[in-house]
Amino acid sequence: MTSSQLDKKYEAWSALFSEPMSELVQRYTASVNFDRRLWRADIQGSLAHADMLAAQGIITAQDLAGIQRGMAQITREIESGAFEWKLALEDVHLNIEARLTQLVGDAGKRLHTGRSRNDQVATDLRLWLRGEIDGLLELLSGLQVALLGVAEQHVETILPGFTHLQVAQPVSFAHHLLAYVEMFSRDAARLVEVRRRVNQLPLGSAALAGTTYSLDRERVARALGMVDGQGQACVCQNSLDAVSDRDFAIEFTAAASLCMVHVSRLSEELILWMSQNFAFIRIADRFTTGSSIMPQKKNPDVPELARGKTGRVVGHLMGLLTLMKGQPLAYNKDNQEDKEPLFDTVDTLRDTLRIFTDMIGGERDSGTGARSGGLQVNAEAMQAAARKGYATATDLADYLVKKGLPFRDAHETVARAVRAAQQQGCDLADLPLTALQGFHPGIDADVYEALTLRGSLAARATLGGTAPDQVRAQIGRHRARLAV
Repeated sequence: MTSSQLDKKYEAWSALFSEPMSELVQRYTASVNFDRRLWRADIQGSLAHADMLAAQGIITAQDLAGIQRGMAQITREIESGAFEWKLALEDVHLNIEARLTQLVGDAGKRLHTGRSRNDQVATDLRLWLRGEIDGLLELLSGLQVALLGVAEQHVETILPGFTHLQVAQPVSFAHHLLAYVEMFSRDAARLVEVRRRVNQLPLGSAALAGTTYSLDRERVARALGMVDGQGQACVCQNSLDAVSDRDFAIEFTAAASLCMVHVSRLSEELILWMSQNFAFIRIADRFTTGSSIMPQKKNPDVPELARGKTGRVVGHLMGLLTLMKGQPLAYNKDNQEDKEPLFDTVDTLRDTLRIFTDMIGGERDSGTGARSGGLQVNAEAMQAAARKGYATATDLADYLVKKGLPFRDAHETVARAVRAAQQQGCDLADLPLTALQGFHPGIDADVYEALTLRGSLAARATLGGTAPDQVRAQIGRHRARLAV
């Protein structure tokens, strides 16, 4: 059989139609240019399906051996780049099946017994996404470890904490970084949950109604690792839902969008901190660019681009939701449009996590695993900024409350003290004791301990607070959780 005859044979609907598909429609409807990345999952699913067919006596052991031999050959061809992907065969599934039939004859034709491309593509997509989630979980762990490494070095470094982008209270820089560790830990937990729902088998649902063959779907599920924590097979229970469901893709993209939002928030702070007006940090040159006209410029392109790519991923989420909102049961051609946004979401999140890990934690030595470089912190600039904006005003109010003053009265008293300090152009800690006692007679010399930045930090020793001892405890908790 010639190549053109084979291509024609795999137009499975050709006998019904009186004219061939136009070249324009062929290009418009084909997906092989982007869905070929599913090839490994497609072969994996096909081999599990073939093994089950043989175990059920639906195909012979000889057919199974031929299919296994042919798939091994196809794997080698794809990995080496020798495989010829044909637009005329529309998608990854028909390309592989056509080549299999070319290699092993009728055994390749029998492989599709008891399945449809509808349940086949749903299975492939789930298998592929499961593997990508596993990789993303490793990257999220690596990013958290990189943040912890910087945090450990800066438990005692004082950063102005902001609300409304106004200096509010002093915090440990490590404490600030740990807020992002918390965010990324939630992102990882969400991906674990998504993975559980991704890891369910649609194969065996056929086109939409199930099949007349005596398939053992649970065997296939176990062969593909689609099992729960107790080793029970996870099989989609409704054939209509199994072939048309894309909730798992939407749910993943929603989790990815939220993760990118967290990256974007971190990016915004890195951009501000790197600016000359803040000068809190320095990002390594390999993550920045210059200006074509202003030679003094060093631009934080990586954080800026990550902030922009967040919109790209959120856009994919909106696209997938819109894709599904009007579809009747069961499978519709619309669902071909699920792959490119899903693929791009995975690629964008993966690359972003990888580059942020290196940018924050530094490059990893291939031999020792140790990191070098990464984020450089200007602790002096951070502490100087924390002295602006009367960051210890709340500490003075707390001091007065401990002297017996109701908090609202203490709040008003401190507001008057701040106004006086503003008029004199000094910090609260620079006001003489007599001046402070003029606002409340209960103020004693020990007030100055409360008004220092380090005193303010140390005083916030409640669980989850910014006191250095609490921060160290949180770092220890995260290291135990991440087993590093």
